[in-house]
Amino acid sequence: MSQNILVTGATGTVGTQVVAALAQRGVAVRAGARSASKAALPDGVVPVELDFADTGSMERALAGVSKAFLLTPFAEDQVALGTRFIDLANQAGVTHIVKMSAIGSDSEPGIQLGRWHRAIERHLEASGIAHTILRPNNFMQNFIGYYPPDREGTLYLPWGDGACSFIDAEDIGRVAAVALTAPGHEGKAYTLTGPAAFTIGDAARVLSAATGRAIQYVDVPESVARSAMLGMKMPAWMVEAMLELHAVDKAGYAAVVNDEVTTITGTPPKSFESFAQRHAATWAIA
Repeated sequence: MSQNILVTGATGTVGTQVVAALAQRGVAVRAGARSASKAALPDGVVPVELDFADTGSMERALAGVSKAFLLTPFAEDQVALGTRFIDLANQAGVTHIVKMSAIGSDSEPGIQLGRWHRAIERHLEASGIAHTILRPNNFMQNFIGYYPPDREGTLYLPWGDGACSFIDAEDIGRVAAVALTAPGHEGKAYTLTGPAAFTIGDAARVLSAATGRAIQYVDVPESVARSAMLGMKMPAWMVEAMLELHAVDKAGYAAVVNDEVTTITGTPPKSFESFAQRHAATWAIA
C-alpha cells in the first residue's frame, strides 16, 4: 500500500498545521473533517467528510489509508469515539496512528481530560497498531481562540501566577509530520512544550509590546470563571473539565520545559514573542 495519510480534525487549530506540514513533505494527505470540502486546503490535499458520530463516514475516510493522525473531538463521549476510530482503522489495515493527547495524560489519578486521553491511549497501545502519542502543553493559539484579551485589553483567567510552557500549534504539526513519515517513532510518547514557561501576566506584557495596546491580566476566582462559562452556555461537564485544567495550570504543573520538539524536528520551538508578533493584528481593536 502506498503511503496515504488521513488527518482527523483537519480543519482545527492543530489539524490544519499537521496537514500543512505533511503537504510540505509531499506525501498524499486526506484532510478529514465535517464540511472538509469547504475548507481551504494546501494544493494536493484531498478533503474527505469525516464525522466521528457516523461510523460509515469513518470507514469511507479510512479506506486505502496507511497511516492516520487521530485527534478526537472535545466531547463527553470522546473515549467511545476515539476507540471506535482505532478499531475501524485496525479493520482498514492502517499500520501507524499518531494520537494527539495532552500533557499529563499519563499522570495518576490525573484530571478528567487526562483520564479520557489515557483511556484512548491504552486502547491504541493494546490494538496492535504501531503508534506514537503526542502530549503537548497548552497552545499559544488559545490566546486567539479561547481567552483573547477583550476590547478593553484585559485577559481574564483563574490562573494566579502559575506558569505554563505554551507551545505553538505549528510546532505540534511539525512533530506529527515527522512521526508519521520518518522511522523510529513507533511505540514512543512525547511530551511537547514551548521553549519557556511564562505566566499570564508575562503573556499580557508580550502582547502589549507586540500590539502597542495596553493589555493586562486579571486573575479571577474559580467561582467567577465557572459562572462566566455557564453563562456562555457551555455544558456543565465541559466547565468542570476546564476548571480542573485551569487549576493544574494555576498550580504550576504545566511549567515543565523540554527539548523534544528540537530533538524530533531538528529546529527549536517558536517563542511566544515571535508568535505574538506574527499574530499582532488579531488583537487589534476593530
